[in-house]
Amino acid sequence: MTPSQFEAAALALPAATKVVQWGGARVFKIGERIFAIAGLGGAISLKVTDLAYEVLVETGQARPAPYLARAKWVAFDEIESLDDGEVTDWLKTAHALVAARLTRAQRTELGL
Repeated sequence: MTPSQFEAAALALPAATKVVQWGGARVFKIGERIFAIAGLGGAISLKVTDLAYEVLVETGQARPAPYLARAKWVAFDEIESLDDGEVTDWLKTAHALVAARLTRAQRTELGL
């Protein structure tokens, strides 16, 4: 998956937005909450389930995301070597996990 495909897949999710912050990182949000980050050089970080976190980190496929590992975020150093379908599924899961943490009023406001 290319960085532009990652961005398109993230923005295709309901109520997803993008801001550029932290020195050029593309930060994908739902409401005011972050569900994925695309850094410079093709690295990405995203929220995953507890089980996915354990599997991805233990198998060495991903590493704990800096500053966000306690919240079960993983980081991949190079997106282009990852399977498109897997990345798309991880994005959908990240979006759903973060959307579930929004208040009912926020979800209603965002049309979720």
